[in-house]
Amino acid sequence: MDLQIALLLGQDGITNGAIYALLSLALVLVFTVTRVIFIPQGEFVAFGALTLASLQTGVLPGTLWLLIGLGTVAGLIDTVFALRDRQLQRIPRILGINLALPLALAGLLANIPLSSLGLPIQVLLTLAVVVPLGPLIYRLVFQPIAEASVLVLLIVAVSVHVTLTGLGLFFFGAEGSRTPSFTDASFEIGDAMIQGQTLLVVAASLTLIVALYLFFERTLWGKALRATAMNRTGARLMGISATMAGKLSFSVAALIGAFSGILISPITTIYYDSGFLIGLKGFVGAIVGGLGSYPLAAAGAVMVGLLESYSSFWASAFKEVIVFTLIIPVLVWRSLTTRHTEEEE
Repeated sequence: MDLQIALLLGQDGITNGAIYALLSLALVLVFTVTRVIFIPQGEFVAFGALTLASLQTGVLPGTLWLLIGLGTVAGLIDTVFALRDRQLQRIPRILGINLALPLALAGLLANIPLSSLGLPIQVLLTLAVVVPLGPLIYRLVFQPIAEASVLVLLIVAVSVHVTLTGLGLFFFGAEGSRTPSFTDASFEIGDAMIQGQTLLVVAASLTLIVALYLFFERTLWGKALRATAMNRTGARLMGISATMAGKLSFSVAALIGAFSGILISPITTIYYDSGFLIGLKGFVGAIVGGLGSYPLAAAGAVMVGLLESYSSFWASAFKEVIVFTLIIPVLVWRSLTTRHTEEEE
């Protein structure tokens, strides 16, 4: 280990930590708003990367068919409820959002030269396919059991993770994919060579974090999510829909996951099940923040990235063990210092 190696490892650690920070923020958001420990967060990372890779090869991604399928089921269920409640005026909006938009997106993707599109357009199309999966999963899986205990919600989240992993294998196959680098630029600072890809990932992550801060501080929807996270009962009494808050939090989590997958797709080969480990490392960062503090979760995620990077040099065979062992002293410390409160009825 010398200074140059230490700087290279630190660069990798900060790059990975920036991605883990985004995922930890998404996990904290979903948990504080819905009480769901969102284990499938990593699947959105894999879906984002693999969907972009499919578009760049000119192939319609399997996630598009998943979007159409989930939208069809959600549209049928909501239509039945609207008919039962004699709210016929809701039916066009329900069918438009859940059926017409996914089908229009499928028609667009089927009739344009996907592989020759510019990278920004491909990224936007990837987000358009993957992000709507978040609120649809909430509508079909978690909304009907929104008042269940945290343990039940966790078990269901694990089931969703297993299902999405299997669908990922079916859609994309067992072979991994890697997208071309966004930039080949590099900068020499002293003894360290800084890759432009690293700077791009960190800058994009910071930009998204700032955008999330502005969303929560300056928009009505963001303030509604903050209110629901602070006090769900009080938010409902003030007229904030718990269903709307749940769908919105899952939408933001899906956006963060898909965007993170796009960012790391040129750095590492992504397989259908790669998102699980990536999401777990974001979860470790969220645990450092107590699943309630955004700054602590982000700081913990960066620490996880640095620990993983330096562990890969000293003990590469045990780097995953070292990273996940970090969660033990954090949990012990929190169990000794945090006062227990009964779950809301």
